[in-house]
Amino acid sequence: MKRLIILVILACITMACVELYLTPNYMLKSLIKLVIFLVLPFVFIRFVVKISFKELFSLKFNDLKVASLLATGVFLLILTAYFSFNGFFDFSKVTVMLENNIGVDKTNFIFVAIYIAIVNSLLEEFFFRGFAFLTLLRFSTRRIAYLFSAGMFAIYHIAMMTDWFSIWLFVLILISLFIAGLLFNRLDEKADSILPSWIVHISANISINLIGMMLFGII
Repeated sequence: MKRLIILVILACITMACVELYLTPNYMLKSLIKLVIFLVLPFVFIRFVVKISFKELFSLKFNDLKVASLLATGVFLLILTAYFSFNGFFDFSKVTVMLENNIGVDKTNFIFVAIYIAIVNSLLEEFFFRGFAFLTLLRFSTRRIAYLFSAGMFAIYHIAMMTDWFSIWLFVLILISLFIAGLLFNRLDEKADSILPSWIVHISANISINLIGMMLFGII
């Protein structure tokens, strides 16, 4: 259990350093994240704790139905929240930070958005739910697994969103990420699979990407 927790923490610290100090373009950052969030956990799961990789990707129809309904609700909730509170918060820094930090602009945002919605969400679900939750759950208490996975999921995004928003919106987003992490954990614990949370994560990313397209003036 300790080795798994340490590996998760080190992986998040490494990605934070990449975000804050190396600041590579989005393609290079994605390759680094692929190694840290997929390859390293896969090796640990397969050869250290010796759990079948396929177990994390099984899904029953009832779990799919619940995840699909929740995904629809999350999609509508995020868009409704944006349109409801858009006048209270300043989102203008988001596009500037994306352009300056990782080279994402109006010309390539759609391609990046597709990657974020499908591939990046899968990487994060495999790492934070498949590795930091479902695998950890086999060797620790539910309380530890729930809080650790959700906490690391929220903390990981701190480096990514530095200077993007006002302090109050930043805190609100972190709290929302922690709650989302707990919800994702519950979905995946019930299904014993990362697919339910991945479906919801994809939906959330699609709604956020639509907001990004509005901020960039694409739509």
